[in-house]
Amino acid sequence: MNTVLDDRRCDLGEGPLWHPEREQLFWFDILNRRLLSRTEEGPQEWHFGEMVSAAGWVSRDELLVASERRLFRFNLITGAKSTVATLESEETGTRSNDGRADPQGGFWIGTMGKRGGDDPGMGSIHRLYRGELRKIYRNITIPNSIAFTPDGKWACFSDTVTHKVMRVALDGEGWPKGEPEMFLDFTRQKLLPDGAVFDRNGVFWVAQWGASRVAAYGPDGGFVRELRFDARQTSCPAFGGPDLSTLFCTSALQGMSPEARDAEPDGGKTFRVDGVAQGQREHRVIL
Repeated sequence: MNTVLDDRRCDLGEGPLWHPEREQLFWFDILNRRLLSRTEEGPQEWHFGEMVSAAGWVSRDELLVASERRLFRFNLITGAKSTVATLESEETGTRSNDGRADPQGGFWIGTMGKRGGDDPGMGSIHRLYRGELRKIYRNITIPNSIAFTPDGKWACFSDTVTHKVMRVALDGEGWPKGEPEMFLDFTRQKLLPDGAVFDRNGVFWVAQWGASRVAAYGPDGGFVRELRFDARQTSCPAFGGPDLSTLFCTSALQGMSPEARDAEPDGGKTFRVDGVAQGQREHRVIL
């Protein structure tokens, strides 16, 4: 049974991150340029002058945040920001999207055209590792599903518009080796893979945009189960909670008419489902 974690509606909720040292969930509303969270004392919110989409944790009080033009350290207490790397500074028509820290301490981040599917092939996937930002995949329209197997040997990612999730082997430092191969193909079902995460047992949980659900697939690609939500545009899951058995899921209102928004009162909210599976601890970004 899913419940609403937070009543604030996001135009484009994304990038949920359970900070293991703070035991606190953070997530983004990309189009409204804000980072959200909540504690027992109530909701928290930080606003930025540019779109922000994903983060990894650096320390108890600092996040690495991906924005339109850069990756920057952000202090949750003081609000101080410092640039770590510029992100496609030569291309003003793109922004960051899905991202996640990898087991080796790197950070993967996708970029895409600001008009989404109307900007085909404008995006890329980059990896930041020990000070080096390298573009590892090009000609991507909507990068998503960035996730890492518990053994650290494989990474997954998708270009949502292709209906496919790919996987690629990683070397000892976490860089891709060899060519990506097919992991999941949703072409027949016309499902759109969005954000994703692996649990501790190697089960892959992926939000499917427009399908009101997060679906789980085993290491062999076989369907395991689904979680349904009262929001059509589910966007990204994350595991958290004290024992990492709660699945959180963001959602979005992007592209919906006023009538459709009114008909879906929980659309754009962030949800939780307790006792789902045992998640992985989010990896720390090493800078």
